[in-house]
Amino acid sequence: MNDIIKEDLEIIYQSGLDWEKFKNATVLVTGANGMLASYMVFMLAFLSEKIPGLNLKIIALCRNLKKAKKRFGDFLDSPFFYIRCDDITEKLDFEGSIDYIIHAASPASSQFYGIDPVGVIAPNVFGTKNLLELARAKKSKGFLFFSSGEVCGTMDKPLISEEDSGYLNQMDIRSCYGESKRMGENMCQCWHHQYQVPAVAVRPEHTYGPTIDLENDKRVFAEFVSNVVRNKDIVIKSDGSPVRTFCYIADATAGFFNVLLNGKRGESYNVGNENGRISIGELANLLVAMWPEKKLKVIYEKRAAGKDYLENKNKVRPTLSIAKIQKLGYQCRFSVRDGFYRTIKSFI
Repeated sequence: MNDIIKEDLEIIYQSGLDWEKFKNATVLVTGANGMLASYMVFMLAFLSEKIPGLNLKIIALCRNLKKAKKRFGDFLDSPFFYIRCDDITEKLDFEGSIDYIIHAASPASSQFYGIDPVGVIAPNVFGTKNLLELARAKKSKGFLFFSSGEVCGTMDKPLISEEDSGYLNQMDIRSCYGESKRMGENMCQCWHHQYQVPAVAVRPEHTYGPTIDLENDKRVFAEFVSNVVRNKDIVIKSDGSPVRTFCYIADATAGFFNVLLNGKRGESYNVGNENGRISIGELANLLVAMWPEKKLKVIYEKRAAGKDYLENKNKVRPTLSIAKIQKLGYQCRFSVRDGFYRTIKSFI
């Protein structure tokens, strides 16, 4: 764990949340190797070492044991940390209590939508069902489902709330992600309504940070970071005009924990940074300008045709309103410039 991540964890710790709610608790995190979930695991481990007598147990659920050992090498020998490799689309069996479940297991990159749409759907639907049933059986205190802003579909609004719902073409292969996330949210609501499972959902904006997988993450912002770290020119395979909203992972992680601990059960919360709005071209130029000594350039190329990459045709995606989560005390501390600077610095 590098110094940037350690600084982030201290900042999250100071966010005013009641961390004592995790006292004597067992927390299960699915998709623990992922960019977002791994930061939550880091934070839980930080709490275990920071707060005397917290007695917090972490179960990191993953599919790749080798990657997990590399990711969490700092606490492999810690008595509070356990790794398990399980398929969440199959029935799950755990001994003892499971007090909190953080369900973040899901392919989140568009590179998977065209080549494995079934693999995208399965953890969001079948995995969510199995984990909700586990939470029901264990009488868990909290269940956090990682959804997405894509559940909102297409809308002609600059700012969208949790109550807004737009068009999503269920016959478009790319909708495997948004539709399955919609179903996952509805399942959380239904299990809460019928069985009182304390489920909540978060819809993160485009989130980035030191846990980006520079080797395998093909999302455009991840490739930009990878290029700068490796002293390569940034290549944009569009006209650079698409606009997206970005949130630094330390801000997002504080929001995720806030919703888990304080969110109203059965509801969803947007988590993002309304001031993080920037076009892809502007972002590329910002990153190049941040590291002038590298003498990098922004190059525009036409994307080669292919069935595997399914482009998001929304040039300007609306920003997720964070008015609801702000009522829980949520606030963003990092600008796009500061967040990407910390991200790149963490690698170099």
